[in-house]
Amino acid sequence: MIRIVLVLCLASVALGRVLDLPTPHDFINAVYDLQNGAEITEDFESRIVGGSTASPGQFPYQAALRTSANGHFCGGFVANNRWVVSAAHCTVGRTTGNTIVVLGAHSRTTGGTTFSLSRIVNHPDYNAATIAWDVSVVQTSNTIAFTNLIQPIPLGSNHVGGGLTAVVSGWGLTSSPGSMAANLQFLHVQTLTNAACRTALGASGSLVFDHKICAGGVVGQGVCSTDSGGPLALGNTAIGIVSWGIPCARGFPDGYDRVSSHRTWILAQF
Repeated sequence: MIRIVLVLCLASVALGRVLDLPTPHDFINAVYDLQNGAEITEDFESRIVGGSTASPGQFPYQAALRTSANGHFCGGFVANNRWVVSAAHCTVGRTTGNTIVVLGAHSRTTGGTTFSLSRIVNHPDYNAATIAWDVSVVQTSNTIAFTNLIQPIPLGSNHVGGGLTAVVSGWGLTSSPGSMAANLQFLHVQTLTNAACRTALGASGSLVFDHKICAGGVVGQGVCSTDSGGPLALGNTAIGIVSWGIPCARGFPDGYDRVSSHRTWILAQF
């Protein structure tokens, strides 16, 4: 699942050397590759690691962002009957002519309802170098008809602290290199305070801005490529937008943009 990655060096005591992890720009390039129809061949595990396969309709707010050739590259979530929320790093450089949204799908390749787009709006303060203000909204050309498979999710308005169980969902590769998951995946994760997240990430904690929220950090569990833009939900409320992480499931928290911090901007676009 497409995700921006933090720059972080880990000291390897056993090997007596420092291991370099991918940089944010490595994953930005991978996003562009997917959007252009290429396969990711980097050494990234690209899926919701340690998660489970969702039941059809379990996450009716889940959206898939695809190229006009039906190639999945990011996630999103339904905010109302015309708008879908995603991440800016997913939609920067995209146009309404080469991007579609699919709603109500369980399979990554079949089913669901396809919508063309009339607008793509990226946050004006999005910064690709720091992954700050990583939020965007896209408007469907036609009104979204709600069904048991397609429903909006309310935008969180309250600041969420640590120690809460949330759920993240999305599609992605089951191995790297390899093919993406056939069906929607989900994972329960624990939220962290921003202070705890900064501590866990060490020198890269500076990327945990106040408008971010972190979750996860268990070895063997986490989000990865093509999860980007997808929802982090607490109950029936969207609290986060998948933004970045260290691939994959290495025991570091994943970074999301905090919906409550962006709620006013998001609503102003509708």
